[in-house]
Amino acid sequence: MKNVYFISDAHLGSRAIEHGRTQERRLVNFLDSIKHKAGTIYLLGDMFDFWYEFKMVVPKGYTRFLGKISELTDMGVEVHFFTGNHDLWCGDYLAKECGVIIHRHPLTVEIYGKVFYLAHGDGLGDPDRKFKLLRAAFHSHTLQRLFSTLHPRWSMDLGLIWAKHSRMKRINGKDPEYLGEDKEHLVLYSKDYLKGHPEMNFFIYGHRHIELDLMLSRSSRIIILGDWINYFSYGVFDGENFFLEEYVEGETKL
Repeated sequence: MKNVYFISDAHLGSRAIEHGRTQERRLVNFLDSIKHKAGTIYLLGDMFDFWYEFKMVVPKGYTRFLGKISELTDMGVEVHFFTGNHDLWCGDYLAKECGVIIHRHPLTVEIYGKVFYLAHGDGLGDPDRKFKLLRAAFHSHTLQRLFSTLHPRWSMDLGLIWAKHSRMKRINGKDPEYLGEDKEHLVLYSKDYLKGHPEMNFFIYGHRHIELDLMLSRSSRIIILGDWINYFSYGVFDGENFFLEEYVEGETKL
């Protein structure tokens, strides 16, 4: 029985991350360390800080990460890529060239007899009208077509500047700390969803850049995975137990 891994929020290419090249190498080293232990890997969104595919052009960079993902899928490891709010404009390049399975919506899946609800987490339970409006705009096919008319030289720069601004407007460039069980949107959303779907054993999310492992009921847990900027964290399910871990090069065993 091979392990199942869950990773989110690397924001590769971010201009707000000073150690970007080191960060990518660390992620690649982690993926290399689990390649013989992993049966499936779920990348739960915002793996890139900004991603856009033109018909004949894709963003420069990320070669080490994309190469490692391709190696994993060539080995038979199943890699699932969820679009987040930063990399939702991906087309079919990652599927065709790297062999990943792309998900644009939350996924319910049974893994070793347990039921998982998997999603990036953006827009789930968040009442912020400005965010909802912005999210709807970025999901607009009309806006995507208009963006495609820009030359990649300008459009990619525009996207990366916007993504940097989005992060830097937060205090110290970090998301707010855990808001508490009665205020955290993903916790409230999961509790409400659980009422109609009591069979759920795990809710796994990214997006919030915090590490959280909370029991919602006797048989259900919510996991928020942290990120690969500050925590270098990941989830792993071995068929019986779920662990939320932080990767330390040369020491991580799970």
